[in-house]
Amino acid sequence: MKKSLRLTETAVMLALGFILSMLKIIDMPFGGSVTAFGMLPVIVIAYRHKTAWGLLAGFAASILQLLSGMKDLTYATSAGAVIAIIMLDYVVAFAVMGLGGIFRGRIKDQGLSLAAGALVVCALRYLCHVISGCTVWAGVSIPTSDGLLYSFIYNAAYMIPETVITVAGAYFAGKVFTLTGEHIKRVPIDTRSAGNLVSSVPVALATVISFVLIFAMIQTEEGFDITAITRTTIYSWIPVIILMILGTAATLIIKRAGFKEKKAG
Repeated sequence: MKKSLRLTETAVMLALGFILSMLKIIDMPFGGSVTAFGMLPVIVIAYRHKTAWGLLAGFAASILQLLSGMKDLTYATSAGAVIAIIMLDYVVAFAVMGLGGIFRGRIKDQGLSLAAGALVVCALRYLCHVISGCTVWAGVSIPTSDGLLYSFIYNAAYMIPETVITVAGAYFAGKVFTLTGEHIKRVPIDTRSAGNLVSSVPVALATVISFVLIFAMIQTEEGFDITAITRTTIYSWIPVIILMILGTAATLIIKRAGFKEKKAG
């Protein structure tokens, strides 16, 4: 692939990723958010142009995220904390998007390969935020006592739905587009693949909305209080339970209908 084309494509995808990261479904009070596929464009670049170029693109994306989140540095209690925030919450956390193509060639199915890479990327980003939370942010926005547990839960509140959205988007992109050629092209989708894509939508959507509802449970008049979830009643969980049951049921029904159609044909 021509270098000029690769540079142009990367610049466009970086800009798209940054714009999508600003479209926040959930915006956590002490950092972190669920975005509209904000990580996906860089993951696609990493898949198309291999890991070395992907890490470079991920680093560029991390700088953009750092520039948009400079206010976070004002909460740091020392110069060391500033460096730790920059590295853990921005540079490393977003540069790992460059690993989105690590399963290219190892998993034959392009959709599964890209989705698996996206899952690893999200897991590594989550780990970075957890480490940052229980060290740099302990005593600032996270309690000093049980800081590790708090950080695990707090960061999971937005990273799990972010992961669901990113992995689902990666699988869809891998099924709909040819990502290994010189140009990204749309490819015909067979009936089975289309059925799998459609059937995954209800449960993915139910998961994201459920986390929005859970997030609402831990909002108090004073702000965000993660311990509030332990004081909720069973009635508060009913909408979440019903939503997940309906989402799972819809997915199974669509899959079963697709299977019967294929068998009949």
